[in-house]
Amino acid sequence: QVQLVESGGGSVQAGDSLRLSCAASGRTSSIGSMGWFRRAPAKERESVAAITWNGGREYYADSVKGRFTISRDTAKNTVYLQMNSLRPEDTATYYCAAVRNTATYYRLEYQYQYWGQGTQVTVSS
Repeated sequence: QVQLVESGGGSVQAGDSLRLSCAASGRTSSIGSMGWFRRAPAKERESVAAITWNGGREYYADSVKGRFTISRDTAKNTVYLQMNSLRPEDTATYYCAAVRNTATYYRLEYQYQYWGQGTQVTVSS
């Protein structure tokens, strides 16, 4: 089992930055890739970014490309989401997720085995 704990959410103004962190514990050696998802009010959860654990290959949703950066520190078993130029439409609960035993990244919820509890990001105009 892998446990994931997010942190770093908060309330900011449009144009501000936030960095989310997701610390993994448990059987971290099984982690193949990790991703960030978000769910805005009255919307379905959507993929934001993903990264492979060993090769560091990245994926970004078009809506965040150029503004968000995903990274990982394998020594700390932590994945980060640096969010710049935040917009009100980025307001959502952000979740990190992990896939075990893979060399690629994934964009669909059902492909992830482990999930964090979520952290709220609110961007006001």
